[in-house]
Order: sequence, then C-alpha cells, then structure tokens
Amino acid sequence: MKIKNLLPLAGAIFLLLIVISSCQEDITTIGSEILGTETPNGILDESQTVVAYSRKMGPLQSNRLPAYQLGIYNDPVYGKSKVNLLSQLALESNDPKFGDSAVVDSVFVYLPYFSTATTVDSTTTYELDSIYGSTRINLSIFPSNYFLREYDPNSGFEEFQNYYTNQGSTFEEYLGPELASVEDFLPTQNGYIINEGTDTEEKIPPGLRVKLPIEYFQENIIDKEGSPELRNNNNFKNFLRGIYFKVDSPTDDGSLFIFDATKAYVSIFYSFNDENDSSIRDNGIFKLNFSGIKVNTFENQPLPQQIQTAVSNPNIQTGNENLYLRGGDGIMSIVELFGKDSDNNGVADDLETLRDKKWLINEANLIFYVNQDLMVGGDTEPERIIIYDLKNSNVLADYNTDITGGLDAANALTNHYGKLQRGSDENGEYYKLKITAHVSNLINKDSTNVPLGIVVSQNVLTRTTSKLLNPMEPNVQQVPTSSVISPRGTILYGNATPNVEKRLKLQIYYTEPN
Repeated sequence: MKIKNLLPLAGAIFLLLIVISSCQEDITTIGSEILGTETPNGILDESQTVVAYSRKMGPLQSNRLPAYQLGIYNDPVYGKSKVNLLSQLALESNDPKFGDSAVVDSVFVYLPYFSTATTVDSTTTYELDSIYGSTRINLSIFPSNYFLREYDPNSGFEEFQNYYTNQGSTFEEYLGPELASVEDFLPTQNGYIINEGTDTEEKIPPGLRVKLPIEYFQENIIDKEGSPELRNNNNFKNFLRGIYFKVDSPTDDGSLFIFDATKAYVSIFYSFNDENDSSIRDNGIFKLNFSGIKVNTFENQPLPQQIQTAVSNPNIQTGNENLYLRGGDGIMSIVELFGKDSDNNGVADDLETLRDKKWLINEANLIFYVNQDLMVGGDTEPERIIIYDLKNSNVLADYNTDITGGLDAANALTNHYGKLQRGSDENGEYYKLKITAHVSNLINKDSTNVPLGIVVSQNVLTRTTSKLLNPMEPNVQQVPTSSVISPRGTILYGNATPNVEKRLKLQIYYTEPN
C-alpha cells in the first residue's frame, strides 16, 4: 500500500527532472561569435580591440602625500633619480616655556624608516621595509627661507596650494647656510637608545638621525621663549620656514628610503635651572614635528633615447609594441578598450555588438606580460601595478568589490590588482588585473567606456590622487599618489608587439542566454 502511494510522487519527481534538464539547455556557455570561432569554455578574446601606449607624465603634485622619499635610486632601465625633500617644522606646543637659564645640549633630526620590530629575550631587532639600493650617498641639510603657503592665492585662498616635483631649483634659491652634512650614508637596521641608563631612556626604531648645530636652535628656539615667533604655529612657520634635505652621489648608484613623515621630528635636548634650587640643572626635550607642508622634488637622468621617443610620440591610433611604467614623476600607460567608433555615435563598434548580445560577464581580465628581454628582473621589478579611470581620476568598480581589500597593503586587492607573477628564476612574467565589474557595467549598464590609466603602486590601498602640472591627452589630469612615491619601473608588452603570445590581452568569460 505504501509503495503504491509513492508511485505518483516518484513520477512527478521524474517529470520535474526532465523539465529542469530541458531548461538548462536554454542557458549555454559558448565561444566568440565576434571572432567567428567556437570556444567551449566561453572565453572571448578581445585583445585585438585593445589599444595601449605610454606617456611621460611630467611634473606632479608632490605635497600632501601619504609618505615621502629621500635618496638616490638608479633604475636599471630608466636611470638615476635624485629625490630631495623640503618640509615645514611645527611646534609641538604653542608658546613653550623652557625654564630659567635654558641651554641647548644637543639637537637631532630623525626620519624613521618603515620597519617591523621583533623582540626576543629583551633584544629588539628590526626588519626594514621600503629601502631601495645599497650604495652610500651624501646628504646635506639646510634651513629654507621659502614660504610654503597652505592656500592658493590664485583661487582666492579657497583651494589648497599645490607644489610640484620640478620645483627643486626654485627652493634651492632660498636656502640658508648648511646646517649639517653626512657622507657615505647608508640605511641600516640599527635602532637608537636615547638617554641610555637614565630614567628617561627611550628606544627608537631605525631611521636617518643627524646631529644639528646647537647654536642655531639656541638662537631660534630656546632664546625666543615668550616671543611672537613661538606664540603659535602660524607665526612660527613664517619665522622658520622649513628644512631642506639634499642628496648627492659621485656615482650613478645610491640608496633611497620611504618614510612616514608623521613620525619624523627634530629633538632639542636642553637643560635649565631647577625652580626650587638654581644649583641643580634639570633636563628637557622639545620637539619640532614634520606636521606642516612637505614636498618631494625630483632630478631625473634623461631617459634612454628609445624610451624617450616612445613616450614622446606614442601611436595613439594602433598602440605601441612596449608599454613603459615608472614611478615618481615618471611614465604611465593608457589603455583603451573595444576599438574604434566608426559610426561616430560615441560607442565603440565592438562594444555595441556585445551590448546587443546581453551576455552575463563571469570574469574579465587584462593581462600584461613583462618584456623580460628589456628588464633586469628580480627585486628591481614593482610588485604591483594598478588601473584607474582616467576621466574621473577614480578607482574602477572592481576596487570596491574585492574581498581582499581589508588585508594589509602587501596582500590587499589581489583579485583586482593581481601581484606580479614570477617564474622559477624569480623574474616577473605577468600581471593580471581583474576588471569584471567594469566590463560588465560597460556591456550591461551602458557605462561610459573611459580610457584607463596604468601605473606602478607603492601602496594599493591609497585612494588619494596627485595633479599633473600640465594635463595631457586623453584627459589625464591626476594620477594615484601611490605611484608618485614608488621609485621602481617596468616594461610590458603592448598590444602591437609582434610577439603574439605576449601581447596585452583582454579576456572575457561569459554566459549567453538563448
């Protein structure tokens, strides 16, 4: 009896399975009809519709950066670059009091490297980060008399003043006598112990730490107690207008470090009479912070002639064989998707065809292959490159959907901004940038097909941008600041290289509803 009751149910289930199977045949994953080939995996190769070329960016805004550089870096492809620094100093407190008969004992300026500390059995060691090159350089430090404005008078003081990477020669016209110099400087992993063996002992991480002249800070800080110059930071920044770090090297090689300016300072160690007993001297420390305006300036060696020609006169119609990328005020590449607009309706012909098909876009990737014939490889290659919307100077939609966005910078956004993939010899082979959401929006939501910018990146989590002094086509007005603070560069195969296997590729995985 129970078996008879189950027979109608079993028949219904069997019929339902047949219906589901029939419905599944209505959704098929097929190959490229545009290319006239069948690809069972549903991969559309749109590489032939991509045009890519490179441009020299020229002077870039280099204030309001998330981090700053100092030193000399010799790129094996692009040559030598000197990076100098101008920074305002700021009082750690307004109208400071130093005590009776205060006298400066010593002064040091300190720029900390990025580092990771490990303590074992009360011994702390440091692993340095963002250090480039291993050759000694010379360093000089000067007071600056150049006034750095917060707001631009040309905007009626309504917009911030921008300073650019090419202003070094201007700043150097306003330098005072040299405060200090360091010869044969090379970053090391050694930290510092301040006031060792006393109640005020302090351990600080590795960094550039240089002794400055006592007399200068006695006269301009300690002896100014109670004066209008120290009453507040507005007055002080007009009084002591800044400090300038200039680097040099007799060779093409050098070393460069990136540092967090919010942790940099000048320490003034001084002594004064005890308020209860003038025969006793007490000790104090007063700091001047790097919390004001800071500007990096660049001095770049001329580019090799072949590269200079390529970035000065790119083929914007059909693209170039090689794409060049360099950080600092260096080189970017431009990528334009889906080819020509022959009917001048504002939409590329190939994109119109794809829109008519209403495909579901499962994945879309731009794959850039490293030109290993022109690159040295190894640790000279940038680990990350990034892509952004040139028209709006903004990230693509894929940035906000990357589930790795909450990780640390080294491992963040690896779906969207894929890391450099290396071979067994540790040389870079390719970068894969996933732009699925961007391509899906172009095809299914009629988003504007804007030109895309490609740059190297020091920190993919940085969202700020820096302005170009001279905007250039196609609508390049700003670049990610993470590119400005990256010293490295690379060469990638473009869409026009005769090496077909290594051409820039746009791959689209799709599903087509029948």
